[in-house]
Amino acid sequence: MKKAISVNINGATHQSEVEPRLLLVHYIRDVIGLTGTHIGCETSICGACTVMVDGQAVKSCTLLAVQADGAIIKTIEGLATGGELHAVQEGFWEQHGLQCGYCTPGMIIASAQLLDRNPSPTEDEIRHGLDGNLCRCTGYQHIVDAVQYAARKAKA
Repeated sequence: MKKAISVNINGATHQSEVEPRLLLVHYIRDVIGLTGTHIGCETSICGACTVMVDGQAVKSCTLLAVQADGAIIKTIEGLATGGELHAVQEGFWEQHGLQCGYCTPGMIIASAQLLDRNPSPTEDEIRHGLDGNLCRCTGYQHIVDAVQYAARKAKA
């Protein structure tokens, strides 16, 4: 039996009938068509599927779409505003914080939340704040540099 849900994703309201077992990551990608949120491990280990749900970074493979009914969701596609990249997106670009890019959307969302909570994090705080997101390519230093860039830019 399908259940009706209504969610706001990146400022647009979406109403759908979904299977109760549908994961939020699959709803975002397959039903809504926003493919920036990546499917990684589907066990909450990698963080590639991280999105903001009601202002909280959440691994969308751990949440059912029906649990998000009424929520405000922001994906990587909704982070930039007015054609301008979010400071973290710009930081990843300028500091080469990505290689293959698979983890990047989740890293950027988690980094944005980190900076919302702590606008001047130390390197250790950045590494701790991102420890739920895995990258197999970069060795993390460029990701840390990208977050530090975004923190500096936000202060300017």
